[in-house]
Amino acid sequence: MSAKFIEKHGLYTADQATAAEQSLKIIEREGIEIVRLVWPDQHGLLRGKALTADAYRAALAAGNDITMAPFFFDPANAIVFNPFTPDGGFTVDGLAGSPNVKMVPDPGTLTVLPWLDKTALVFCDLYLADGRPFPLAPRSILKQILAEMADAGMRLITGVEMEWYLTKVLEESLSGVSLGAPGTPADPPSVAPVARGYSYLLVEHLDEIDPILAPIRDALLAMGLPLRSFDDEWAPSQVETTFDVLEGLAAADSAALFRTTVKQVAKRHGHHASFMCTPAIAGFYANGWHLHTSIVDAEGRNLMVPDDGESLSELGRHYVGGTLAHGVAASVFTTPTVNGYRRRRPYSLAPDRLTWGQDNRAAMMRVISAPGDTASHVENRVGDSAANPYLYVAAQAAAGLDGIVNRIDPGPISDDPYAADVPQLPTTLAEAVDALEGDAFYRKAFGDAFVDYLVTMKRSEVDRHRAWVEANPDETTYVNGVTDWEHREYFDLF
Repeated sequence: MSAKFIEKHGLYTADQATAAEQSLKIIEREGIEIVRLVWPDQHGLLRGKALTADAYRAALAAGNDITMAPFFFDPANAIVFNPFTPDGGFTVDGLAGSPNVKMVPDPGTLTVLPWLDKTALVFCDLYLADGRPFPLAPRSILKQILAEMADAGMRLITGVEMEWYLTKVLEESLSGVSLGAPGTPADPPSVAPVARGYSYLLVEHLDEIDPILAPIRDALLAMGLPLRSFDDEWAPSQVETTFDVLEGLAAADSAALFRTTVKQVAKRHGHHASFMCTPAIAGFYANGWHLHTSIVDAEGRNLMVPDDGESLSELGRHYVGGTLAHGVAASVFTTPTVNGYRRRRPYSLAPDRLTWGQDNRAAMMRVISAPGDTASHVENRVGDSAANPYLYVAAQAAAGLDGIVNRIDPGPISDDPYAADVPQLPTTLAEAVDALEGDAFYRKAFGDAFVDYLVTMKRSEVDRHRAWVEANPDETTYVNGVTDWEHREYFDLF
C-alpha cells in the first residue's frame, strides 16, 4: 500500500488536512502515547486498534490496515458470511477472502480520554484498497446521506436523549462461568440494582447514584461533549442523559463515544452500564432513545419554525411526512434488537404506530414548537437505546429529506396517537427485517448491497432466538417477560 494512500485518493478535505496537523500538536502538548483508532461497526459498537503516537502520525498519510472480519459476525459473533466464497457472501467486488481495509483517521475527532493515561481516540472511515469507501461502513452511509442533504441546501441538527441502566457488579471472577463461543455469548455479569422503587425524577435517587455518575460526568465534560443533563428516569437504576444539539455526524460520533465512555468508566468503578432496551432484571423498564432533529439552511436558519396557527412550517410538516412514510421500513435501523420490540405496546410512552402529535409523548413524531420559536423541532420517540447511532440518524435524515423533496403529507395531527387509525409499527424484529428487505426507498438510499447485508445479518439473530425458544418451551420467560437468550445476547454487549 502506498505510504500516501490518503493523498493519492484525495480523502482529506482542506479542513481535515489542517485538523491532521492540529491533532499532532495536541498529541505532543498532552504527551499522548497511545491513540485508539476506532470505527463503528454494523451494530454501532466501536472497534479498532491502539496505535503508538508515531504509528498514528503514519496513519495520517497511509491509513492503517485492519481486517474486515468483524463484518462477518452478528451480535453473538455467529459467522453469518463465508469469507472464502468468490465474493465473500457480500455481493461486493473485492471482499472475497477477508481482505484488509484501510482505517483513515478523521483527525478533527481526536479526543483525549481522561480516564486513561496518555491516551486519545480518533474516529475513522473505512476504505477499500482502491480508495473506494467501504460499502458496509455505517459512518460512510451517514456521511453520504448528509452530503445529499447539503446538496439540497440543508443541514440536519440533532439532539440526543438516551436512557440506560446502571448496576453494581457482584461477581468479578471469570471462573465457573461460560466464556462463550461463536454464536453463543458469554455469561453476562452478575449484577444488582443501585436504587429501588419507581419515582420519576426523584432527586434522592439521583443523589444515591451520584458517586458513580460523577466520574462518568467528569469524563464526558473533559472530552468536550455537550452534556446537558443526567436525570433519574422512571425505573430504579435507570438514567437518562441528554446532550445539546450538534450537526448530524458529530451527534452520531458523540452518541457512540458517550456509550463507550459510560461502559468503560462504570466498569473501572465496579459497575456495569447497559443500553439494552429491557434487561431481564426484576423491576426494570424499557430504555428508549429519543432523537431530536431540525433542519437548517446553509446560514443556520431553522426551517421548521411555524407561523401562527401552524404546528410546523410547511417544510417541517413534509419532513414529518417522510419519517412517517418510511417508519415501518426504518425499524431495523431504529430498533435493531429482538429485545427492543418489547417497548412497542400501547399506553407505554413508546409509539406503536405511525403518528405525529403536538407535544404528545404517545406519538412516534412529537412536535415541540411554537410560532416564531427558533428552537422548534421534532422528536422521534421510536428508537431503542441500543440502536446504531449512524444508521438511526441516517435513516431519519434520508426519510425526512425524501419527505421534503417529494412534499409528503403527514396526514392529520393526532390528539390520541394510540387510538389513531394509521398503520402499526412492526412488533418484532423478524417483521421489521421483512419490511426492510422489500423496501425500495432504503435500497436506493443506502444501497442494495448494504440492505441485503443487514437483512442477512439480522435474520441470523432472529433465527438464533427462534431456535432457542423452540428448544426451551418451558423457559421462554426469564424476568419482565424477557427470555434468558435476550439477556445473554444484549445485556453485556450493549
